[in-house]
Amino acid sequence: MKKNNIIYWISTGLIALIEGVMPALTSQSELAKEGIRHLGYPEYFGNVLVIFKILGVLTLVLPIIPKRVKEWAYAGFAFDFLFASISHGIVDGIGGQTFFPMIVFGFLIVSYIYYHKINNTN
Repeated sequence: MKKNNIIYWISTGLIALIEGVMPALTSQSELAKEGIRHLGYPEYFGNVLVIFKILGVLTLVLPIIPKRVKEWAYAGFAFDFLFASISHGIVDGIGGQTFFPMIVFGFLIVSYIYYHKINNTN
């Protein structure tokens, strides 16, 4: 059980850092705004995305949040990673920016699997 908790918190912590802390700290930088524009999205989309990422991270890490809501957060992050990969692939071609969201998606899958192992739910 201890191993499951460690794996869950490491994978969830990486998601929290990559999808919550980093976007919260860098979302208003010119580089972040240019990244959103480069993909063809309006600037407000980046702001909305950061808000939802922060809410999603809080949902995943706070134990008080109901399990059903956590499931929606996992689904939201899955869509985020898949569509980020697709967007980068279409605009920039296949490269590092295309695969990085899939690496984080792997952390999300590990977090999801171990969340269910810890809570004995399928």
